[in-house]
Amino acid sequence: MRLLAAFLVSIFIHINLLAETRNELSFRLKASVVKVHVGTKKGGHGVGTGVAISKDLVATNCHVLANSTGVSITKHGDNYTPIALKADWEHDLCILRFQYADLTPVEFGDFENLTYEQNIFSIGFPGGPPKPQYSEGKIKAIYLLDNSAIIRTSASFAMGASGSPIFDVDGKLLAISTFKSPGKQAYYYNVSAKWVKALLKQPDITSMETNVLPFWDAPEEKLPFFMRVVQPFKNEQWGELSRIAQLWMKAEPKSAEAYYYAGIAEGKEGGLSKAKQYFEQALSLHPEHPAATAGLGCAEEIKLACNSAF
Repeated sequence: MRLLAAFLVSIFIHINLLAETRNELSFRLKASVVKVHVGTKKGGHGVGTGVAISKDLVATNCHVLANSTGVSITKHGDNYTPIALKADWEHDLCILRFQYADLTPVEFGDFENLTYEQNIFSIGFPGGPPKPQYSEGKIKAIYLLDNSAIIRTSASFAMGASGSPIFDVDGKLLAISTFKSPGKQAYYYNVSAKWVKALLKQPDITSMETNVLPFWDAPEEKLPFFMRVVQPFKNEQWGELSRIAQLWMKAEPKSAEAYYYAGIAEGKEGGLSKAKQYFEQALSLHPEHPAATAGLGCAEEIKLACNSAF
């Protein structure tokens, strides 16, 4: 009994230490996260989130700033106005430059070696609260795009959180929260910090005027395939899902997600043998794909488990 009590005490202390470490990390990083304020041409006011990547630079989403009449950030109750920016309008990433803001920058993380189900957390201003909010989640999918990646996570966000940083468990920057799919049970997408790092090499500009739409706001036929499969998948339109997945596989033969969705569509329509091949192909490209692993197991069992999944 004494040994059991000692063991339980040690577990409690260990968990408590982890919680303190997490709280300390969150507190430290909140000093690097700022609220972004913008004025609109209709006289309105918008709010977003930004993260300091140097003492004078803040990364955020371009859609927060685009065509606004003015921009500022709030840090400890003080307002700062940018003197210039760097813009990657297509990938929806902007970097604001300030003078004398003396910000506390975060470090870049290992955005080249992300894994499914990897623990992450975010800090931002969803809903525009006075203080930044902390939320946890996991990486649910990784979509290749333009020599980088879009990262889908289970960490949800709302209006005001655009531009929020996504951190790894060590508090290093992996991505920027950017957009979500429409409807209930939305998918939450984040653009890789790899593009932020690349943007640092681009020249400064002074105008926030643009007519360039971000990739995620393109017409349906020009959207990335990972966006085009969402509604057919959620609405159980398996024929349409299969059609898009086939186009996706042809256009991006190294995309594990393309084969995964093809497998789902085949399985739902009873083509278990073909579904198995697609899941195997997905796993050959991404061995740690948990949903493809589950789908393959289901296809191999064929009976009740498969019927419940497909």
